[in-house]
Amino acid sequence: MVRRSIAAGVGLLVLILLVLGVRGCLNARKESAVKDYGNDSAELLRASKLEGDQLFKLLQGQGGTDQTTSIINQLNAYRVESSELVDRANRLDVPGDLNGAQNELVEVLELRRDGFADITDALQVALGDQNRRQGSDDVAIQMQVFLASDIVDQKRFRPQLFDVLRDQDLSAPDLPKNGFVPDIEWLQPAFVADQVNALRTGTGGGGEAAPGLHGNGVAGVTLGGVALTPGGSASVQLSNDLSFEIQVQNQGENTETDVVVRVTVGDGGDADTQEETIDTIAAGEIKTVTIPLSKQPPTGQNVPIKVEVEPVPGEQKTDNNTLECSVIFTR
Repeated sequence: MVRRSIAAGVGLLVLILLVLGVRGCLNARKESAVKDYGNDSAELLRASKLEGDQLFKLLQGQGGTDQTTSIINQLNAYRVESSELVDRANRLDVPGDLNGAQNELVEVLELRRDGFADITDALQVALGDQNRRQGSDDVAIQMQVFLASDIVDQKRFRPQLFDVLRDQDLSAPDLPKNGFVPDIEWLQPAFVADQVNALRTGTGGGGEAAPGLHGNGVAGVTLGGVALTPGGSASVQLSNDLSFEIQVQNQGENTETDVVVRVTVGDGGDADTQEETIDTIAAGEIKTVTIPLSKQPPTGQNVPIKVEVEPVPGEQKTDNNTLECSVIFTR
């Protein structure tokens, strides 16, 4: 009887040890799987961040028309690499507790993949000869997509990953410390347009403007056939098709590109600003830009008018780039 009791006790002890051993193995396996997933996901995000760094370095390069093909080829390479990162993410071994984090990781990388694809197409247009402004605007839109990927990464993926790592008493992997978008200025369409224009004209990355005199000026402005003079006041009858006709003269020695012409009607919060872009204007050439009066101005009072030709790279004399006057609109 005593022997049977001892044998039963030994058997129970062995069973307990086996259960503890199996449980320990399972825990160790789970801990290892969580750790591996954390390291693998961090590796993918580091690779994605490196692609982003290369993209923004490219966008701030000197550029030039002779570099357009090279730039697009590099962008296409980034597009392929970003798509491969999504494929790698989908092949990760994911512990059950991390399914939610995995979904967020894939979304981060998919947003960046889509951003690379669309920005490649947009920049190809922006660096071409037609629809440059639309292409530049589309590049700026993709910056919002990249920002969305940063938000999903920081606010959804990482918190879920860190919660599971803490449960396993594991430290966080080496994740990128900075976001994909390097600076908030890249979310400003005007800044992006300046970078794209510099990239197309070869004046980016600290590149110097072509030698010689640069500069444009306002050569004349009419509104509904009425001439507007600097500091003067004019009376203009309102109609449905009223437009500013702005003569811009290239007063330098170089052909200029992407010259922005802007009209502001009114001032303060009621001001309305419209602009158009001259694709190219040769030295000495005069081009006329038509900008419709898009917003109904008040009548019977002096309305401030400001016409501006944005300075081009290398332009030093800008006192003739602006015409300011006032108009009394009548019915």
